[in-house]
Amino acid sequence: MMKPISIIGGGLAGSEAAWQVARAGVPVVLYEMRPVKGMEAHQTDSLAELVCSNSLRSDDSDYNAVGLLHDEMRRCGSLIMTAADEHQVPAGGALAVDRHAFSASVTRRLEEHPLISIVRGEVTALPEVSPEKDSVIIATGPLTSGALAESIRAATGVEALSFFDAIAPIVHRESIDMSKAWMQSRYDKVGPGGTGSDYINCAMDKDQYESFVRELIAAPKTEFKEWEKNTPYFDGCLPIEVMAERGVDTLRYGPMKPVGLTNPHVPGRSYAIVQLRQDNALATLYNLVGFQTKMKYADQTRVFRMIPGLENAEFARLGGLHRNSFLNSPVVLDAQLRLKARPHIRFAGQITGVEGYVESAAMGLMAGIFAACESKGETRGHPPRTTSLGALLAHITGEANAETFQPMNVNFGLFPPITEGRGGRDRKLLYTQRAKKDFGEWLAGAV
Repeated sequence: MMKPISIIGGGLAGSEAAWQVARAGVPVVLYEMRPVKGMEAHQTDSLAELVCSNSLRSDDSDYNAVGLLHDEMRRCGSLIMTAADEHQVPAGGALAVDRHAFSASVTRRLEEHPLISIVRGEVTALPEVSPEKDSVIIATGPLTSGALAESIRAATGVEALSFFDAIAPIVHRESIDMSKAWMQSRYDKVGPGGTGSDYINCAMDKDQYESFVRELIAAPKTEFKEWEKNTPYFDGCLPIEVMAERGVDTLRYGPMKPVGLTNPHVPGRSYAIVQLRQDNALATLYNLVGFQTKMKYADQTRVFRMIPGLENAEFARLGGLHRNSFLNSPVVLDAQLRLKARPHIRFAGQITGVEGYVESAAMGLMAGIFAACESKGETRGHPPRTTSLGALLAHITGEANAETFQPMNVNFGLFPPITEGRGGRDRKLLYTQRAKKDFGEWLAGAV
């Protein structure tokens, strides 16, 4: 009887890792502390809960690195991608999901798998296990509980890095004034399950925009605890008011850019536009895209109702702020995500220093594949550097500068360069064509 692999953490990475291990015929014990112990950012007891956006970003595998990552994960039988495809909601060129149906589907599949046992309860320390007999995957994510985080720091000998992540608010669709707002995807792009009119758009003129920015900056914010004050934000998920503080036009060139959209109510180009993305299959909830915030609740309601079309908005969830932690992975992890100091322990997900839902699940997928192969006495090489999975792994396990290491989304800058092609979309297509060929060979065991 094969010894089970223990996986600590039932988020995206832990759920995917458990699925990949069981898919390989190896038993799994998956530990998830909810509902025995909850975290402020979570709202349910479901596995693979999406705590921030409901978008897995672009699904374009020909011209986009994260879309290519979607493709590679699908080809590996990813549970996360299967559930996302089944519960997608319209979102232009992005793959967005009904968050509750998505996590319920992942939970059900894991609960029903005969090789997976789920244990609800907190793990407070790295297991004292035998390297010869035991295998553990730590996939506790950026919200690792304090006791376990201290145990990880003690084992690595390297101080974990950390940053703040903020959550965007969600609005009830029926409370949006469509006499001012309109439905349109940027550049009318049609994505998975979409029509080209997937987002709700709210336009501002110059005076409205500048007043809105002033109130964002002036509104009272959540106070940091003393031990949190030196923790940096991650630039990929800045609170909206922090972006506003960087310059009056920052938002117009970021989440409120007016390009690719035409306001049917007011002729001419809008000065700034707020987009809301469908958050559930019933299309009753929409989240404010890029509007992560640390404003206090009462001020969120007041300031966001300054947006034309949202004057009477009712909020299903207001924004929030939580502290995320991640390892200095280039120092402490090897090429197969094993802890150098204790090689029987692997790490997966955002705690390894990747950023984003898809990247987190992808590292869970790879940790699960590596652990299952090792358990069966098989050898599984690192995916080629030319692929999304290989490029991410190589970055976090050695190629990134350990002194300046920060969470990273998948992007073509992590890939070995291609010199041919004219640049732009032409060059991106060459990256994805090469990646798909090389990944197919890796899957077939040819490399």
